[in-house]
Amino acid sequence: MPSSIDTSASAMLRISRRHLLASGAALAGASLLGRSAFAADAWPSKPVRFVVPFAPGGSSEIVARSTAAELSKTLGQNVFVENKPGAAGNIAMQEVARSDDQHTVILGHIGTLAVNPYIFDKLPYDPNKDFQPISLLAKVPSLYVVHPDLPVKNLQDLVKLAKSQPGKLSYGSAGNGSAGHLAFEYLKMTAGIFMLHVPYKGTGPMMQDLLSGRLDAASVGASALLPFIKAGKVRCIATGSTKRLEQLPDVPTVAEQGFPGFEMTQWYGMLAPKSLAPAHVEKLAAECAKAVKAPDSLKRLQGDAAEPIGDTPQQFAQFIAKEQARWQKVLKHAQVKPD
Repeated sequence: MPSSIDTSASAMLRISRRHLLASGAALAGASLLGRSAFAADAWPSKPVRFVVPFAPGGSSEIVARSTAAELSKTLGQNVFVENKPGAAGNIAMQEVARSDDQHTVILGHIGTLAVNPYIFDKLPYDPNKDFQPISLLAKVPSLYVVHPDLPVKNLQDLVKLAKSQPGKLSYGSAGNGSAGHLAFEYLKMTAGIFMLHVPYKGTGPMMQDLLSGRLDAASVGASALLPFIKAGKVRCIATGSTKRLEQLPDVPTVAEQGFPGFEMTQWYGMLAPKSLAPAHVEKLAAECAKAVKAPDSLKRLQGDAAEPIGDTPQQFAQFIAKEQARWQKVLKHAQVKPD
């Protein structure tokens, strides 16, 4: 009898030992799976490169650096800006489009996403197939200005004068396909006027001729023009924004002056290569929405008269599609070709 009891006890002990070993193995496996899942979700795991396809300076720099500074605080990794200009932004767009790096993003722009596809015969990237929209970060309104000697006080005066003298008034831009060129061609098409386009190699030389009176008009981003407007060296007759600017409360928008629905802004958003995982896309979009509206970021953007946006990937994708449809029509009408 004692022998039978001992044998039974031994069997129960062996069963308990196997149960404990199995439980331990299961717990260890679950722990490994948990650590693996955590590792997969721990993005970013190294510094993030934020490529800007333009030279340093201007609105693109302000938007990119203010956003990067805030993201560096919330993502737990440094987000650094790298300027890579050339070929109207095509060089940088091509590089990032071909990248499979999970830690590279790029600043998309009205030019690289909505204009270049319709003015270049062949692009080294596809703006719709090669990238994932992350978030529309900010809009910077275009201003319409004239030399003070031109006898116009508002947009309606300019339209009336241009219609009475077709082709005699001139406007300058930083080059064919530039934001200033697009802004005036859009206005010309909307208002049914004709003005002579004079392209320059950059905003600087164009502004020199506008200030000297060799040009009649121009359209430039708000940050570059505000000092000259306040000094009385150029007269602002309209803003391309949907509402009046805080810095220019007495200047009506184009829409207010007889052209409802008109909007002309330079806009900037973040894109990622197709290789970035969907979960990381959503995380980055959420952080961008907070970044552009953080106090320090707001201060920088508002100094540039920029409007922070911070929308979702889906909203940004819809915005890009609408902008492409709009600018395809304008560019075809104006027969714009790159320099």
